[in-house]
Amino acid sequence: MLGNLKVTYICVTLKLHNMKQEINHTLFFTQSPQEVWEYLTIPELMEQWLMKSDFKPIVGYQFQFNSKPIPQLDFDGTFYCTVLEVVPLKKLTYSWKSGPGERNIRIDSIVEWVLNAKENGTELVLKHSGFSLVDNLPMYAGLNDGWLKNMHKIAALLNKKHDGTTKA
Repeated sequence: MLGNLKVTYICVTLKLHNMKQEINHTLFFTQSPQEVWEYLTIPELMEQWLMKSDFKPIVGYQFQFNSKPIPQLDFDGTFYCTVLEVVPLKKLTYSWKSGPGERNIRIDSIVEWVLNAKENGTELVLKHSGFSLVDNLPMYAGLNDGWLKNMHKIAALLNKKHDGTTKA
């Protein structure tokens, strides 16, 4: 049994060492940058696709996203964030920290949203970087999948707002 644990640890270590240590997703929206921006910056709209928060798009503002704890991922249910950069309608960056509780931070990462205006809509680019510990691998996997699903939720909400359908 111990030998199997060693092999699993080595495989996880190699996966983390070989991975890019960042999440990258791009999604195209037929809506304007203004409409997409609102879903990234208005707490009531953010709650519809992400989590409840006390977010304000002000550099230096500290806020939290609150969810259910996931002990097996060393996650107490709170993401501690600070707004790092705001370029209205173009770019939003904030820190993204989490851990098992009592401000014991196991993930210290950065979320960056870039909006590129296109002729017929908006390209939204997400980059979530800073996964550096082997222990981050399970949370990385969950966030990688979760961010993509959440971006599609934004698309569905925007499409529903415009024409009553969910095309995401």
